[in-house]
Amino acid sequence: MRNFKLLIEYDGTDFVGWQVQPRGRTVQGVIQTAFSSIVGHDVTLIGAGRTDAGVHARGQVAHAKLETHLDPHTMQKALNARLPEDVAVHDVEEVDAHFHARYSARERMYRYFITRRREAIGRRTAWCVRYSLDVSLLGRAAPVIIGTHDFSSFARVQDGEANRRCTVSSSLWFEADGRLVYEVRADRFLRGMVRALVGTMVNIGRGYTPLDAFREILEARDRRRAGMSAPPRGLFLEAVEY
Repeated sequence: MRNFKLLIEYDGTDFVGWQVQPRGRTVQGVIQTAFSSIVGHDVTLIGAGRTDAGVHARGQVAHAKLETHLDPHTMQKALNARLPEDVAVHDVEEVDAHFHARYSARERMYRYFITRRREAIGRRTAWCVRYSLDVSLLGRAAPVIIGTHDFSSFARVQDGEANRRCTVSSSLWFEADGRLVYEVRADRFLRGMVRALVGTMVNIGRGYTPLDAFREILEARDRRRAGMSAPPRGLFLEAVEY
């Protein structure tokens, strides 16, 4: 079996998530179907990040082990010829048999995009926040989570992950192309973690939650203490580092 590494972009709007589910259209599912039609056998695709419904990716990485004579470039062309328009494979590379897209990853980077004006075309890729935000408060809140912490306060209650500790290396807000952008890098992320962080910090920016309370919320390890989850449409998996 040969091991292939893929770099994938997708618009998550019309998917119920990355991971194959009994019902609903998934990114993993459509790529596995494309692979199977090329190689003639069932293929299991493993992604670095299991993005939720409506979440996008510019830099998702995945791997699949195949029996095939095709070279990586031909495989990339064959996949893109079979994939729907909201999924694109930007690179295919043959890698060592031990490479694992999820477990070999050292760091993942997500960005969340907020627009403060109504957008027609961009409505699928940003959260429109029409109320006033104190950007300086957002900037002061972001670094609070840097380091190794238990992020239970920002994880889904039903998340069965026993280990809730993540090491965040970078957390910041900036403005680009008329949008407010939150960027966070960590060794791993819990389900719903980035969206809960964004929602909580937006509450700080609105003046609903005191800045000093952010660390207390983190240390409480209680999802009920944190703010709402930001909508999925603004979230992008931007890069995975190995």
